[in-house]
Amino acid sequence: MKRKIKLKGMNGAAGHAFTYFMRAWMSTLRYECVYADPSLDPVRGIHRPRLYLVWHEYLLAPLYLRPYTDLSILVSQHIDADVLEAIAAASGFGCVRGSTGRGGVAALRQLSERGKQQHLVITPDGPRGPRREVAAGPVYLASRLGLPIVFIAVAYDRCWRTKSWDCFAVPRPFTTARALLSAEHHVAPDLDRNAIESRRLEIQTEFNRLTDEAEAWAATQRTRPDAVPVRRERSLPKMKEVPQPRRLAA
Repeated sequence: MKRKIKLKGMNGAAGHAFTYFMRAWMSTLRYECVYADPSLDPVRGIHRPRLYLVWHEYLLAPLYLRPYTDLSILVSQHIDADVLEAIAAASGFGCVRGSTGRGGVAALRQLSERGKQQHLVITPDGPRGPRREVAAGPVYLASRLGLPIVFIAVAYDRCWRTKSWDCFAVPRPFTTARALLSAEHHVAPDLDRNAIESRRLEIQTEFNRLTDEAEAWAATQRTRPDAVPVRRERSLPKMKEVPQPRRLAA
């Protein structure tokens, strides 16, 4: 009888060890990106917070490429997500545990607070699917906080697929990861439930279209003329306010 491997407790030494293994693996890849607007790369610093969406199956590449970036990521409370939390925490990201099924209200409250000063990253089809279907939560959050949504569509030239619900993509060593970073997609403020559902479907359609484009590009195994190489890079440190010298009374 096969036993399911439990990953509980991966946030300690085991989590750091696994993170180093993941970094070594992902460092063998080449990375290329086509930007709709290069200033929307989260490593460029925060002009204003944004909400980045990444499909659950393609989360490895963004986590590897943008460590210690000023953002928080929503991670499921499910035990399978313990390893993801370990990787995210060891890479310098803030983590909020929760989902629409477990801890959803508390997670939205935490994200609402962090979204006032930080970028947010959500896998809109996580933690249990359906695959590539955007949940209502990110649209609700964008509407309430006034956050623009940016899609990160990723694909690999060659990868293995797991038998999980999302067909999680594990890139083969020395392959190339291709990414498309979208323009900002805005959500009107204070949408009601029907309007959120309508906007959700629009966002889902556009994100899937961009993902199809990324996968078609990866399938060619060729560089696009508008693509630029991307390397692992962290955010520049925030500027600290320098206290002004006190003037002496005349």
